[in-house]
Amino acid sequence: MNDRLKFAAFGGGLVVLFGAALGIGALVGDPSPAPEHDTIRTEAIDSLGLSDSESGYTLGEITAPAAANQPGALTFRITGPNGTVTAYDKQHEKDLHLIVARSDASQFRHVHPTMAADGTWSIDWKWNEPGTYRVFADFAPSGGSGDLTLSRTFTVAGNTVDRPLPPASRTAEVDGYRVTLTGDLSTAGGELKFTVARNGKPVTDLQPYLGAYAHLVALRADDLAYLHVHPQGEVGRTPPGPEVAFHAEAPTGGEYRLYLDFSHNNAVHTAEFTIAANAPATDAPAPGGHGGGH
Repeated sequence: MNDRLKFAAFGGGLVVLFGAALGIGALVGDPSPAPEHDTIRTEAIDSLGLSDSESGYTLGEITAPAAANQPGALTFRITGPNGTVTAYDKQHEKDLHLIVARSDASQFRHVHPTMAADGTWSIDWKWNEPGTYRVFADFAPSGGSGDLTLSRTFTVAGNTVDRPLPPASRTAEVDGYRVTLTGDLSTAGGELKFTVARNGKPVTDLQPYLGAYAHLVALRADDLAYLHVHPQGEVGRTPPGPEVAFHAEAPTGGEYRLYLDFSHNNAVHTAEFTIAANAPATDAPAPGGHGGGH
């Protein structure tokens, strides 16, 4: 996955993905350096995963059920300089990662479609409610230009009511787990640390999920600019919890929605947070902040 926002890997080196750099992550205390291939690609920062085309590759039109609660399939193709792309390099155990978020960040899914021989990607799909959604495809074409994240919007018909962004919070409750966030997100960079507990006890046996102990997606609240990061280290070499840390540098100030995926007891859980990224006084404010409504 790609490097749209700058997220520095905990312990040194830079890894990112606001497009999503799928670098192997690490837990707190591992001194191993970040892999060279996870170094940030500075030429790609400006897109932040919000374009449907980059480096000669294009995310084609998306087909999906037109209304909420209507079962069907979500399908799309990716084209490149030589036509429809059918060969991909695996990134964290998958050829392509699909992330879908509603425009108000109230809904989030990270899934993995399958590809037919003709290059068409598909997955069984049902929208939970009407609204406009942004669909991100995170992939690396074989022999192409490295990791890419492309996206398009899809509108589900019906009466739409945008939800306000949840207030900033340092704790998240999900499926009986309590996840605590410490550290600050800023344009100057800083550490974000997540601590996972269940029934008041630290979780020390996190399971690998897509080749890492945790994955972090950040969406900038005003426009859903996208980042997917992984903690530094290797599964089996670093402690499997309870703490997972990332060193983060936001591209702008403003509000962000964070989604932390982790696996425990053979199930994937997603802890969600709202956090404000503080920018130095000389920075321009992020456009369209949440203060004026979504």
